[in-house]
Amino acid sequence: MGSLSWIAFAWWRHLDGPYAALVHLLCAGLPMLLWSILVDKVHRHASTGIDWAHPRPAHETLDISLTKLAGYWATFAGIALIFATGRFYWQGIFLFAMQCLGWVAPLLFLLSIPYVIWLDQRLVEPRDGAWMLGAWLTGQKGVEAEAIYAHLRAWAVKAFFLPFMLGVVPGGFGAFVRGDLSVVLHDPVALANWLITLMFLIDVAFATVGYMLTLRPLDAHIRSANPYAAAWAAALICYPPTILMGDNGPLNYRPGTAEWSYWFAGHPVILAGIGAVLVGLTAIYAWSTVAFGLRFSNLTHRGILTHGPYAVSRHPAYLSKNIFWWIATIPILSTGTWVDAARSTLLLGVVSGIYYWRARTEERHLSADPAYRDYDDWMERYGVVPRFFRWILGRG
Repeated sequence: MGSLSWIAFAWWRHLDGPYAALVHLLCAGLPMLLWSILVDKVHRHASTGIDWAHPRPAHETLDISLTKLAGYWATFAGIALIFATGRFYWQGIFLFAMQCLGWVAPLLFLLSIPYVIWLDQRLVEPRDGAWMLGAWLTGQKGVEAEAIYAHLRAWAVKAFFLPFMLGVVPGGFGAFVRGDLSVVLHDPVALANWLITLMFLIDVAFATVGYMLTLRPLDAHIRSANPYAAAWAAALICYPPTILMGDNGPLNYRPGTAEWSYWFAGHPVILAGIGAVLVGLTAIYAWSTVAFGLRFSNLTHRGILTHGPYAVSRHPAYLSKNIFWWIATIPILSTGTWVDAARSTLLLGVVSGIYYWRARTEERHLSADPAYRDYDDWMERYGVVPRFFRWILGRG
C-alpha cells in the first residue's frame, strides 16, 4: 500500500522527478521492513544465524570484526574500481545510479563499523566470507578459499544488478506519473501501456529494495550466490551493460517487427482484449517480484518461496515475461519481408530458450537446499503450470 499510495500522490501532484522516484523506494520498502520485523519477526528466525539471547562482550569479537571490516572494505574498493573504470557506468541510466551510490558510499563506509562490531557480538559464527577475505589479506590462519569465493559472488550480484535497478527507477516512475487520464481512458492502447508501466515501476521498486536490504538481521541475507558459470552467463546476457537482446545486440529480435497495436489498429475490441492480457501478464511478472518481499535478487538463494505465483509455477516471472514478448511483438508478422519475420521468430525463440536455460541453472543451484527439493517435488505433482505442460506433451 505504501508504494501505491505514493504513486497516487505523485501522480496527483505531478511529482515526476528522480527524487520523487527515490521516495517511492522508501514508501515501498518501509512497510515491508516494519511488517517483517513487527509481524513476521524475521530477526528471530534461526536462519539468520543470530543468537540474540547471548551476546558476547565486544572485546571478545573485536579482532574478528576488524578483520571482517578489512574484507568488506577491500570488497567495496574493488567494486568502486570497477564502477570507475567502466565508461558505460557514467552515461545513460547508469549515471543516476552512480550519483546515488556516490552520495551514500561515505555514509555506508562509516556505518559499517558499528554495524559489524554490533552484529559480530551476536552471530553464532562470525567468521564468514568477509572475515575469510580479511584474514587472507592480513596473513591470518584458518582461511577457506571457497568462503571467499562465495563472499565475492554475493557482492558481485549486488554490484552488477543494483546500478541497473537504480538507474531505471526514475524513468518508469516519471513515465507513469506523467500519464494523462484524458488520453489513456479513451485509448485502449494508451491505457494498456500506462498500466504496464505501472506494473514495471512497482516491480523495479521492490527489486531495488531487495538488492539494498541484504541484511542478516532481516533474514534477507544472501545465503549463497549461484556458483555455476552457466547461470551467470545466462543471467548477465539479459541485463545491461552485457545484454545481447538490446539495440544492435546479436539477439535483438525487434528489427522488422511492429508492436501489437500496429497489426490490430482500427479494431478497438481486439486492442482492448490484447491490452488486458498484456497488463495481466505484466502484473504476474510484478507479483513474482513483490512476493519475495525484502529477499528478491537474481542469482541467489535467499529462502525458498512457495506462495503466491510460485504455488502455480516454479518460474512465473520468466514464463509471463516471455509470453508477453511473443504476444506484444508477434514476430511471425513483419513490416519487411518473410525473411525478416523468420529471423525475428527464430531470435525470439533463442531468447526464450535463454530464459529456460536460466531457469534450469537456478534450479540446479537451489536444489542443494532440501526445502527446494521438497517444493520441486510438490510442484511436479500438483503445480498448475507443470501439469499443463505435461498435458500438452501428452504425458498425463
